[in-house]
Amino acid sequence: MYKTASINYQKTKNILQVKNFYNLMKPRVMSLVVFTALVGLVISKNQIDLVSSVLALFFVAAGAGAAGALNMWYDSEIDAIMSRTCLRPIPLGKISNNQALYFGIFLTLVSVIGLYFVSNILSASILALTIGFYIFVYTIWLKRRSVQNIVIGGAAGAFPPVIGWTISNNSLSIEPIVLFLIIFFWTPSHFWSLSLYKSDDYKKADIPMLPVVSGVEFTKKNIFIYALILFPITILPFYFNFAGLIYLIPALILGLTYIFLTYQLLKAKNKINEEKYSKKIFAFSILYLFLIFSLLLIESFFKIF
Repeated sequence: MYKTASINYQKTKNILQVKNFYNLMKPRVMSLVVFTALVGLVISKNQIDLVSSVLALFFVAAGAGAAGALNMWYDSEIDAIMSRTCLRPIPLGKISNNQALYFGIFLTLVSVIGLYFVSNILSASILALTIGFYIFVYTIWLKRRSVQNIVIGGAAGAFPPVIGWTISNNSLSIEPIVLFLIIFFWTPSHFWSLSLYKSDDYKKADIPMLPVVSGVEFTKKNIFIYALILFPITILPFYFNFAGLIYLIPALILGLTYIFLTYQLLKAKNKINEEKYSKKIFAFSILYLFLIFSLLLIESFFKIF
């Protein structure tokens, strides 16, 4: 009986450890990366076979996981300070710093080499660039030093649809550049809205987010400005003729709604309303990006069939 109980305990422990490593890869971020890469892959003019597509997206997911693991390795000290991140595997002591580092390096090698073999050197190179940019440029260099950390660092999150496109095309054109720009200009307002109601967290961790360095009013203005900039960029898929009215009409409605929410935040006069609207913007921004890329996916399926 004791032997059986010991075996069951060990199995449970192993399952929990697998879950800890899975959480180390930032699964929610990873799912968004895979989804946007899928859209880049599907809207591409050259379709590849299903097995190659699935394997390529698996390696893209592994690359996103590698970036997440290495980010948590380097940021473990500040993650322990912030309420938003203190329950991550390393601060909780579920995984050691060295385990996270070795796991991240292993995933990096597997993802880049794997993508090279199932796809091409261009997509593998952009994946390697994305991981490197996220770790060395954003996490190590900018995050603790520059108020523009999330603006410049946001480029890392904008590469996945470009990777998806190059998986089947092995070249670049205007379509993946437009998809890159949508995510790049979406990122600042998304993260600055989060930093508005989590500013104490960032201040405590000594991270120079915009509200901490330049104040709430300046941040609100910049969120509104980036929402205005994003609006015409989301129309570019229609302008360059890789999306039609099925995409355009909902995209216009979504964009105007986003601008309206950021305007409400801009005009908010007290901390309660500022927190209320910043939370609304943060939640809606995720839905906004998801629906924009979903609409592009729907348009592509209509063109295929």
